[in-house]
Order: sequence, then structure tokens, then C-alpha cells
Amino acid sequence: MIEHFGWSDALRNELAPFTAQGFLPARVTAHHRGLWRLVTQDGELNGRLSGRFALDAGPGEHPVVGDWLAVSLGDTSGEATIHALAPRKSAFTRRAVSDGGVQVVAANVDVALLVAALNSDLNLRRLERYLVATRDSGADPVIVLTKADLHEDVTDMVRSVEAIAGGAPVVSLSSVTGAGVEALARWLTPGATAVLLGSSGAGKSTLLNRLAGKALMDTGEIREGDERGRHTTTHRELFRLPGGALLIDTPGMRELGLLEVEEALDASFEDVTALFPDCRFRNCSHHVEPGCAVAAALADGRLGEDRWGAYLKLERELAFAATRDNSAAAAAKRAKWKQIAKAQRAKYRHRYSAGRGDGDRDDD
Repeated sequence: MIEHFGWSDALRNELAPFTAQGFLPARVTAHHRGLWRLVTQDGELNGRLSGRFALDAGPGEHPVVGDWLAVSLGDTSGEATIHALAPRKSAFTRRAVSDGGVQVVAANVDVALLVAALNSDLNLRRLERYLVATRDSGADPVIVLTKADLHEDVTDMVRSVEAIAGGAPVVSLSSVTGAGVEALARWLTPGATAVLLGSSGAGKSTLLNRLAGKALMDTGEIREGDERGRHTTTHRELFRLPGGALLIDTPGMRELGLLEVEEALDASFEDVTALFPDCRFRNCSHHVEPGCAVAAALADGRLGEDRWGAYLKLERELAFAATRDNSAAAAAKRAKWKQIAKAQRAKYRHRYSAGRGDGDRDDD
């Protein structure tokens, strides 16, 4: 069964040290709090982390949908114990809203289908953010514009998206009528893993159901007032499509905080960064310097104010995040050494007290 979920010779080699010890390979297909749904060579079962794994795993190192694992089977519980995580070939991550740490959304993905609806909620700035995060993940981005059946002519909307796509393919379709869905076949090949990403109401679950040929996930109508969606998908889950491709559905993300993705930012804004070498001064700040290529492009319309503003906003966000991460790391290091010093002092106090006690007993 595991052969139908992306198992390969490369993964066999990655997990060979564990299988040699009697562990079994498994892939995560769903995650519900402290319980993981796994697929193995013997079928599907639930899994929980071993104590050591739970203790040793750092930020972003707990299993997520798409991960490959080494597991052992319980004697009577009917559950597997998760012992190790295979190296990820790709990981779509974001900055966690709660604590600013790393949250891995999906792992070992070949292509990310960035879903946006062709309605008033179509947001180019949001798509730029998804493109940056996807390129940083190691997956290939494909922009999927849904609900094309609601418009007679979507040409202008598609062109505006292509202008900020940075070379990523753009597909418009209707999950209701099926028009344009066949264009996704080139990426949904047998054994390939894709993930659906986007905001609530973009049509991710409806598209999944269309591709699967049946209702796998609940869907909901968008709100009439602002054409924004309600959350219908409440967890991440991996499905096998009839043609053999694997597709991960995810809940809509209200926020997508970026991590340190400078290279991905440049790749997504090549139309902007390509101007920098043409500036007269090498250290041009692109504000008031004479001979600035960016200023010239803004003046003659080759570069739009919105596009330039989006680049600056993301650049400032990354700079702030780097500063915050460095400060947090420094604080964590200070706390660690403070704890070590405290433990050492307690240790010496204990030895001193024990030594005094021994001397008292000798006097008696």
C-alpha cells in the first residue's frame, strides 16, 4: 500500500538505518492534535510520538502531513509508535501566529497549488506572499484561479496575476463546471505530491472534490457581504487521486508570516531586483539617489508603485523578523546558561551541606 503514496528507492535508502533495526516506514496522511494517521506497507493505522522523539524534537521537527517516518507497531494497542523523521525534501513553513516560531504546514511536496478565487477578494499582495513562501519551501508554485464560471471574461484578471507571478504558471478554471481543470494534469502525475494552499473560500476543497470525482471534504458558500469564505476544512489531510497523484488539502490561512526567505523574495520579485545593477551607485538605497534605476522605472511606468511597495514591505518584514529571531536566540542562550549556572550552584551547595553533615557525624 505504501507504494501508492510516493514510496521510492531514495526513501528506502534514507530510512535504511531504521528498517535495519526492525522499524517500518510510514507516511503521515492526517494529523489531529497528538494523533497522526499513517499509511504503512500493512495498511493504515494511528501513531503517537515516542517519549524520546517528543523530548528531542526541536521547533518544526514534529511530524506533519506528507512526512516520512520510522515507526514500530504495538503488540496489542493497534497503534504505531513514531521514532524518527526522514529528511524532508521540501517543507512549506510559516511564522506561527501564536508564538512567532516555525510552523510546518506540509512536507515533501513537489508542487504547491496556490488557490485564489476570481472575485473581489482576489489579492495580488497575498499571492506574492504565497509565492515567496513556496519558492523558499523547495516546491514548484502554480497559481490556480478558481470560480472562472462567475465571469464572462477573466482575461484582465489573469493578466494582472501573471504580472506578479515571477514566471510561475497561472491556470484559471471552474471546479463547478470542470472547465480548465484538465490543465492541472501536467503537475498531478502518479506518485507526485501536491498541496492546496490559499485563503478560506478560495475553493480548495471544491477543487479537491472535483479532482477526486467524489466529495472527500466538506465545502461551504462564501459570505455575500465581502465574498470571503468560511472555514470548512479544519485539518490537513493527504488524499490519493484516481490518477495516482497525491494531494494535501489544508485549512485556509488568515495570515502567512514569512521566515528568513531572502533568496525566495528575490526570485519572486525578479522584475524589481533586476533593476538594481543598473543604478549609478552600487550602494543605492533606491530613494533619492541620482541615477537610480528603480526611480526611473517608477517614473516611466515599467515598475508599478504597488509592486515596488509590496517588495519594500516584505523586505522590511524579513529584516524585522531576523532581528527578532536573533534577539530571541540570544535570550534563549542567556536563559540556558543561567539555568546551567543555577544547577551548578545547587550542586555545590548540596555537596557542601553533605560534607558538613558527614563531619558532624564523625565528631559524634
